[in-house]
Amino acid sequence: MRYRLTFIAGLATGYVLGARAGRERYEQLRKAAQRVAQNPAVRNSAETVALTGRETAAKAFGAVSAKVGDRLPGPVSDRVRSLREQRASDEDEWGTSNT
Repeated sequence: MRYRLTFIAGLATGYVLGARAGRERYEQLRKAAQRVAQNPAVRNSAETVALTGRETAAKAFGAVSAKVGDRLPGPVSDRVRSLREQRASDEDEWGTSNT
């Protein structure tokens, strides 16, 4: 209940502040956000973070599945094995260049 009240209070605050700022300020903020998002340095940094996150997740998946793989029920271990085989044959489908 506490989280719901916090959410509603945040929603109300955002509405009031947004109504006071008006459409013009909204458009200024939107254009500024687009400029930041289209900046090549920001895009490359975001791409690097995403790639590092995927690599870390893959390593964690391998380590955890290797440790608990033999203790899992049959269908779960079959699914893990299937995911390992699928991961080994797939390349990075997200791509690494956006410039």
